[in-house]
Amino acid sequence: MAAAIRSAMTRPMLTKTMTRLGAAAALVLLAGCATSKNKADTQYVARDVSTLYNAGKYRLDRGQYKLAAALFDEVERQHPYSPWARRAQLMSAFSYYMNRNYNESIGAAQRFLSIHTGNKDAPYAYYLIALCYYEQIADVTRDQKITSQALDALGELIRRYPDTRYASDARLKIDLVNDHLAGKEMEIGRFYQRRGQWLAATLRFRTVIDKFQTTTHTPEALERLVESYLSLGIPEEAKKAAAVLGANYPGTKWYDRSYKLIREYAPKA
Repeated sequence: MAAAIRSAMTRPMLTKTMTRLGAAAALVLLAGCATSKNKADTQYVARDVSTLYNAGKYRLDRGQYKLAAALFDEVERQHPYSPWARRAQLMSAFSYYMNRNYNESIGAAQRFLSIHTGNKDAPYAYYLIALCYYEQIADVTRDQKITSQALDALGELIRRYPDTRYASDARLKIDLVNDHLAGKEMEIGRFYQRRGQWLAATLRFRTVIDKFQTTTHTPEALERLVESYLSLGIPEEAKKAAAVLGANYPGTKWYDRSYKLIREYAPKA
């Protein structure tokens, strides 16, 4: 599911930001020291900031994300008061993200925000945190805690930085997350229907209509409300649900099914 709903613009957007950070650092650091291409050992060895940062950038550019993250972490560890420690925190978070080490990426981004809340790259850090949750969204049959965390993180980004390009992408992702959450409610509602637990099913379908009415699941939720209300012996409510379905989704298979059910089981309601 994560792969299916991942925005095609996500990684290019992140990479563009990281390229800017890396290039800005390289202009200064390369003037002082060139990086050895064979410097892969990340055990603690006292090294100057330019050597460590450029080693991390070298590994990142070659897709060696885990090693790159370790080297950027070393920049922060060995040179915590250097101006490049701040950049290294974000580069580390990005490297972990690219390696799909989401918890480590979130930790690095949160560490950056705790120290540099008002920094111009703070929107990017919030975006990276949101993506880490978003890309872990599983199918609707599994626990949806991570989905709720993604929604919260995306909402936080939009609330803090509504006019950024990151917020624009976050709004698109929120629509997809809501559709996913609605899908979970539908899955549970269908389960209750199969067991003949009509009241429990009704509550789930009502949740979709009340909280996720703009999602793709709304027409089916209305049709299944018609089924559930008829099974509960309250045809008046079934007709109301069918009327809403007809007014908003005429010509759909869900309306056709509801229309047939009402004609057959509640013609005089």
